[in-house]
Amino acid sequence: MLDRLVPRSVSAWPGDGLLRPFGPARLRLVSRASGRYPCLVKRVLIANRGEIAVRILRACADLGLETVAVFSEVDRDAPHVRLATYARCIGPAPASESYLKGDLILEVARELGADAVHPGYGFLSENAGFAQAVIDAGLTWIGPSPHAITAMGSKTGSRQLMQAAGVPLVPGTVEAVTDEDELLRLAEDMGYPVMLKASSGGGGKGMRRVESPADLISSFRAAKSEAQSSFGDDAVYIEKFVVNPRHVEIQVLADMHGMTVHLFERDCSIQRRNQKVIEETPCPVLPDATRQEMAAVAIQAARAVDYVGAGTVEFLYGADGSFYFLEMNTRLQVEHPITEMITGIDLAQAQLRIAMGEPLWFGQDDLVIHGHAVECRVYAEDPAQNFMPAPGRIKTYREPSGPFVRVDSGVTADFEVPIHYDPMIAKLVVWGRDREDCMRRCDRALREYRVTGIRTSIGFFRAVLADPDFQAGDYTTGFITPEFLSGLESHQDDEVAAIAAAIAQYEADFAPKTAPSNGAGESAWKRAGRWKNNHRVTR
Repeated sequence: MLDRLVPRSVSAWPGDGLLRPFGPARLRLVSRASGRYPCLVKRVLIANRGEIAVRILRACADLGLETVAVFSEVDRDAPHVRLATYARCIGPAPASESYLKGDLILEVARELGADAVHPGYGFLSENAGFAQAVIDAGLTWIGPSPHAITAMGSKTGSRQLMQAAGVPLVPGTVEAVTDEDELLRLAEDMGYPVMLKASSGGGGKGMRRVESPADLISSFRAAKSEAQSSFGDDAVYIEKFVVNPRHVEIQVLADMHGMTVHLFERDCSIQRRNQKVIEETPCPVLPDATRQEMAAVAIQAARAVDYVGAGTVEFLYGADGSFYFLEMNTRLQVEHPITEMITGIDLAQAQLRIAMGEPLWFGQDDLVIHGHAVECRVYAEDPAQNFMPAPGRIKTYREPSGPFVRVDSGVTADFEVPIHYDPMIAKLVVWGRDREDCMRRCDRALREYRVTGIRTSIGFFRAVLADPDFQAGDYTTGFITPEFLSGLESHQDDEVAAIAAAIAQYEADFAPKTAPSNGAGESAWKRAGRWKNNHRVTR
C-alpha cells in the first residue's frame, strides 16, 4: 500500500532560523520565534495529479520544501510520483475512489508528516468542506478560506454577493430556478438565447445554451442531471446569453495583511464546449481604461469575501465595451503561467508564501506588463472529431524548447493516458516581445512538438494561429465552429508525417552500431552499468 520514493536528498532546515528567498536576488534570515510566520511549512502534500502536481512540486522544491505526492493505481509511473520526496497510492483509477477521497488524503498527510496541503485545481481545490478539514487537522491550507470558497463557489450565491457589492452582472437570476413554468416565463422576459448554468458548476459542466422555448425544458433537465452527477448539486440558474462576447479574466493575489493586487488580464475566448483551449495576455483588444476598471472591480470582488491567496475573477466582455461579472475561481487557474511570463511573479510560490503568512513583497505600482504570452492546452483528443477524447499509450514524446518556450507537462514517452481524468496532458507556454513575435514563436514551438501514439490538439493550435481573424485579434467565444473543425480533416496526414519523422530520427539516434571487439567504441557509462544503478527505484 505504501510507495515511498526518495529521488534526492532534501536539506534539513535550520533549528532556530530559516534562510529563504524573499523577492528577486535577495535573502533574509527569519527567526522561527519572530512570529512573522505563524505557519512555517516544511513538507507539502499535493492533492492532485498531472501537470499541475508537477508544477507545484517544482515550486516547493524552489523554496526548499519537501513534498508528498498521492496517486491512483493508473498513475503509479506518472512524473509527479517520481518527482516527489514521498509518494503514496490512495486507491483505484476512478477519482471518486482516489483523488476525491479527502479523508484518505488527510490520513496520508498525517502518516507521512506533511504540515500543509496544496489542492492544485480541479478535484478538491474548491471544496470548502475539505479545506476546513485540512485546517481542523492542524495543517496549513494553501488556498483561500473555506468562507471565501463557499461564497464564490455557489454561482447563485456569488451573484447575490456581487450584486450587493455593486459589481455589474449578466442579466439573470441570483437564485436557482426550481419551477419549470417560472423558467419559461423568465426566459421569455430575458429573450432568447439564454444560458442555463449549474450553481455549483465549473469547467463547462452543467451548462446549456438554449435558442428557443422548444428546447428549454429538456435542456433544463439535462443541465440539472449533469450538475448532480458532476457536483452533487442539481441547482441550476438562468441568465441572458451575451452574443459573441470575449471571455476576459483578472488574476488577483491577496495576503493575510489586507493587501490585494491584480496581475492584469487574460483573454480566454478560444473555447470548446465552454472549456478554454488557448489563452493569451494581454487581451489584444482591451483598452487600458477598461483594463483598469475591470481590475478595480476584480479587487472589489475579492475584498468582498476577505479573499486570501491566488484567485481569478472572470468577466464577459462585450463588443460595445461593457463587461459583466461571470464568476470567481478560488484557486490557481490552468492558464496561470502566461501571467507569470508577463509579470515575473511565480504564482505557485506566491500561494505558498502567502499561506505561511508572508506579506506581499511587491505593490500594485511594481507590476508592469512585459511583452505578450500565450498558452496552448495540449489535450489527448481529436479536434477533427469534435474533440473526442483519445486516451492511450504515448509512443513518442518530444517537447519543444528554446528561448521563452515553457512546457508544463504531466506525461512522458510510454505513459498511458487514462480515460478516467481530464484529457489535458501538457501546456505549451510561449512569451514574445509583442503579440506577433509571441505567436510566431508559438507556431515554431508547435512544429517542434512531437507526440505519437495518441491524437492531440497540436495541429488544431497551428490552424488557429494561422487563421486571419485570430491573427488580427478579432475573435470571440464563438470562434470554434463546426466549419472551422471540418477544415482540420485535411491536416490529419500531418500526424503520419510526424510519426515517420520520429521513427527516422529514432533510428538515426539509437540504432545499434557495430562496436570494436575490444569495447573501445562503447560508452564507459554503459560498460559500468552506472546509468541503470543511478535510476533504480525500490518499490
